[in-house]
Amino acid sequence: MSDAAVLSIETPAPVEAGGVSRRAWYGYLALALGSFMAVLDIQIVASSINEIQVGLSASIDEIQWVQTSYLIAEVIAVPLSGYMARMLSTRVYYVISALGFTLASAACAGSWSLGSMVVFRAIQGLFGGGMIPTSFATMFLLFPAGKARGTAQVIGGMMTMMASSLGPTIGGYITQHMSWHWLFLLNFIPGTLCAVLVWKLIDIDRPQPEMWRRMDIPGLAFMAIFLGTLEYTLDDGPRHDWFSQQSVAICASLAIVSGVLFFWRVLTTDHPIIELHAFRNRNFAASSMISTLLGVCMFTLIYLTPIFLGQVRGYNPQQIGDIMMIQGVSMFLSAPIAGRINLTWDPRAVILLGLGLIGTGTWLNGHMTDQWGFAQFALPQALRGAGFIFSFIPITNLAIGTLPSSDVHNASGLFNVTRNIGGAIGLALVSTLINHATWANWQALAESTRLSREPVREALGSMSSALAPTMGDASHGGAIAMLARMVEQQAATITYNDMYQLLTWVVLLAMLAVPLLQRPRHGTSGELGH
Repeated sequence: MSDAAVLSIETPAPVEAGGVSRRAWYGYLALALGSFMAVLDIQIVASSINEIQVGLSASIDEIQWVQTSYLIAEVIAVPLSGYMARMLSTRVYYVISALGFTLASAACAGSWSLGSMVVFRAIQGLFGGGMIPTSFATMFLLFPAGKARGTAQVIGGMMTMMASSLGPTIGGYITQHMSWHWLFLLNFIPGTLCAVLVWKLIDIDRPQPEMWRRMDIPGLAFMAIFLGTLEYTLDDGPRHDWFSQQSVAICASLAIVSGVLFFWRVLTTDHPIIELHAFRNRNFAASSMISTLLGVCMFTLIYLTPIFLGQVRGYNPQQIGDIMMIQGVSMFLSAPIAGRINLTWDPRAVILLGLGLIGTGTWLNGHMTDQWGFAQFALPQALRGAGFIFSFIPITNLAIGTLPSSDVHNASGLFNVTRNIGGAIGLALVSTLINHATWANWQALAESTRLSREPVREALGSMSSALAPTMGDASHGGAIAMLARMVEQQAATITYNDMYQLLTWVVLLAMLAVPLLQRPRHGTSGELGH
């Protein structure tokens, strides 16, 4: 018997006038809360990694495993979530994921060494990775096409995107006023609450125990090795000059071999661990391509802005968080507008509008100076916040909302993993380019600041005179150090401008893929023919 035949979708009762019960809405809000916490946990920890390093007495290279272990586990769990949700039922799998994520968060807060933290973070990522795609899939199963689904998409999209934007803000506040342990303890109450509410309110399908017996263990092993080693290669490669580091070279080789074996297994076995036939749907394939490019932009922009503010402007975590919060506020304010136009406009036009706003905001950042602060970042951040909401809602709907209900869980996992892989590729590319471009820009500026040039000697003389009252005979050395710092800042600023301009081209590439999308025949969320 096929998976489609045994999947049973039930409508929670009682049903209100709008066609959807209060129980369904409360259950969905609980799902969205858990998804918000899982996404938030990536950025909130990334913004406070230095404080965790000090607390665990780890080196700079060692502490990176706190993030790497989470990301590796998450990227494996996301595509696997579709199989697990069908096998256990949506309710059971989500509750297990939420409770596992919550308990792992508490364990992270109590970590006594780097090793224990890495293990608990991997467990946290494994469970957290199951919550995000499951909440999206359940949204399409709970709500019929039309206004109810549109509202649910606005809520889900807003919470997911805001979690990424608000992570540095919340992390910065906790870092400034509390200990790093609260980065993880913050998850305990909402995680427990969403598990209890989902158990009581969500019951949309039945478990399929026969899937236990036919689980493709070799396919699961190939997938885990492929995605895990790929994530490690992309995450650690830029920090270790790529293949000059033996572990990166080995993992890259394993990713290639296991990737070939995984796709061979998926295409030849009767019951693959992940179904790829969703890619036969034109909208799903094109949407996944655009989602990958959006992942490149979203994750890389969240990475670039804080390090520019910290490295060039010398901002503390809370000041960085204040600027990053502009994007989150913009998302919140734009969400109702996005939901309304998504019901009436051609979804492809909404996607183009969103991508245009993202591209404009990113292009503006490509013309920064080393004096940019809150006022200058406000407009680019606001444009990108609105743009991500405008593009994310219709692209998700076109990808998953046009598939039969039996494919939704599996497709949601695939769709979410494209964004994660896009983010990993973007971060790896930009991290590598930053290192090389900064050195090249520094060398170019160093040529123009040679002491043999008269304007340079005059500038040093002016700086020495200004420093003389406080530094005395050391004023000349202080002036040289000040000039070196200025050159370093300018080289970094030019580099970050180049990175923002590169991401603008990525957005333009995503816009060129929009015409590949096909508008649903019945409104904005009807099904395409299969």
